[in-house]
Amino acid sequence: MTENMEQKPRIKRESKNKIRVEFERTSLRERLKEKYLSLYFLKRAVWYIFRMLLLVGIAFVVLQPFLTMFIRSIMAPQDYINSTVVNVPRHISGVIYKSIFTDLHYVKFFFSTFAVSLTCALLQTFSCSLIGYGLAKFKFRGNKWVFFAVIITLTIPHGSLQSAIYYRFQHLDVLGIFTFLSGGTHTGIGWLDNILSKIKLLNFPTGIRTIRTLVPMFLLSATGLAFKNGLYIFMLRQFFRGVPDELEESAYLDGANTFRTFLQVIIPLSIPMMITVFLFAFCWQWTDNFYISLFFKGVSTAKKPALMVFLPPELAVPPKGLTEAFKAANNSSRYKQAVQYGCGLMAGAPLILLFLFCQKYLVQGIERSGIVG
Repeated sequence: MTENMEQKPRIKRESKNKIRVEFERTSLRERLKEKYLSLYFLKRAVWYIFRMLLLVGIAFVVLQPFLTMFIRSIMAPQDYINSTVVNVPRHISGVIYKSIFTDLHYVKFFFSTFAVSLTCALLQTFSCSLIGYGLAKFKFRGNKWVFFAVIITLTIPHGSLQSAIYYRFQHLDVLGIFTFLSGGTHTGIGWLDNILSKIKLLNFPTGIRTIRTLVPMFLLSATGLAFKNGLYIFMLRQFFRGVPDELEESAYLDGANTFRTFLQVIIPLSIPMMITVFLFAFCWQWTDNFYISLFFKGVSTAKKPALMVFLPPELAVPPKGLTEAFKAANNSSRYKQAVQYGCGLMAGAPLILLFLFCQKYLVQGIERSGIVG
């Protein structure tokens, strides 16, 4: 069979030397003509120009809104009342960003939001990893139904569960313990009902009031029940299914239990995937408005410890600390819009920096999760 196979022609050393000599004897003009006036070079040049134009166009479409927001936020006061100035400022001023730091207390809101987002993201990453590992590696009755329920949570609108979540945490009662002690439950046993009736006279609370605190957000994150956690569980489950079972079996043979195997064997292998989930959870929590408006309803902005700078209602009007020169532009919608542009950029800047440093892990995690084919 090997005899009938066609063998590739080999170029001898003498032939190579001959080609080199002929190339060196050729004039520079002939070399350039042969290289740049060929059909192959023309095809490559057209394809290169087409790719560059396509990439530049896509980059412009993506970056143009941010560039417009930044340019309009650094305009001087006189540019807002000048109808001839649209996107190219005649005078540059950074007074809007200065007012964001001073009047809107950007630093305070930044660190408070960072602490809340970091805590919730870490809790969600660990809880979703544990749940995803259990669904991927352990076969139990109802495994598929549990996973189906996790997927269903991705399709439920947030607003449909808003009232149920609020009333659940308004009087948090785990396992009905407070309802039982407050006499709200009748057991049918005479002596026990008498004891409960006496306890009821003490006005025992019907639950723990957790509204207007960060407890609901931390509790939902630690149990994997927050919104978007279904997506994180799905991504981690798909990743853990690709981990070889032999690694776990080796750990079991060495005497490690299930939880120790998860901590010392599985987690080190899933660092890129967990970083991806952490980034998703952190960004979602950073820009969250659903839980904040739900659990802190009716609380003044100054008392909300987990608000980002673009959420307070004070952004609807210009900050009070701006210079007197801006009074002439206070009635200008362009000026109010520029203030909101500046606040939006300051709110999104930390996420952009986070993505720039962690984009490698983000791409690796998405590739290994099985979401893309």
